[in-house]
Amino acid sequence: MRQNAGVSEQQQPAYVLDLLGEPTPYDRAVELQLDLAAARSQGAVPDTIVLCEHPPTLTLGRSSDPAVELPDGEGAIRELGWEVVRSRRGGRSTWHGPGQLVCYPILDLREHGKDLRAYSDRLELVIVRALAAIGIESHAGETRETVGVWVGDRKLASLGVHADRWIVTHGLAINVDCDVTAFDRFNACGLEHTRFSSVALELGRPFGVGELRDPLLAALAEEFSLELSELPVGVA
Repeated sequence: MRQNAGVSEQQQPAYVLDLLGEPTPYDRAVELQLDLAAARSQGAVPDTIVLCEHPPTLTLGRSSDPAVELPDGEGAIRELGWEVVRSRRGGRSTWHGPGQLVCYPILDLREHGKDLRAYSDRLELVIVRALAAIGIESHAGETRETVGVWVGDRKLASLGVHADRWIVTHGLAINVDCDVTAFDRFNACGLEHTRFSSVALELGRPFGVGELRDPLLAALAEEFSLELSELPVGVA
């Protein structure tokens, strides 16, 4: 497993915006992130963690090649009832949908080490710790092509980030109890024949998205030295 950046940080306050309970449209989540990132850059809010689920959505990152990743074309994907969105995050294509825990940390990397690659490594470590807390042994991908978190040869979590003046948006998605056959509909992450899994499949029993909330937040708080509290009403 790759190690974190070794940044020494003092604990600092941070907010949690918990939108779990009903799917949040992807475009709405992007708007929220942009608003929070602008507020973070001005010092109006501290670091903020957004938690949500999305309706079925296929996102294409900055490195995506639709000719390779969507061999049947966007139309075939839209016929499934999915949205298709071009995202400014890094990485390639992935699927979001019900039963998947999506986490968007809006952090100022000037306070967490100005190193975007190290930040991505730390997000992988956060996921590994959160999964360990519920009894799943996992590991970070070892190459640029396999970024994310895996259980054996099965991909369980994806990540893709964007930075603007050291304020990061986008983040990570963990398959908790979702229909992983969705990933068979396209060449997810540009990786042909990749097997995808979920927390529920690995545990062999149903497991709700909300059950992973606290382990994930605890791992984020530990890794980035955050003292988390609920986002005050009216801030976002």
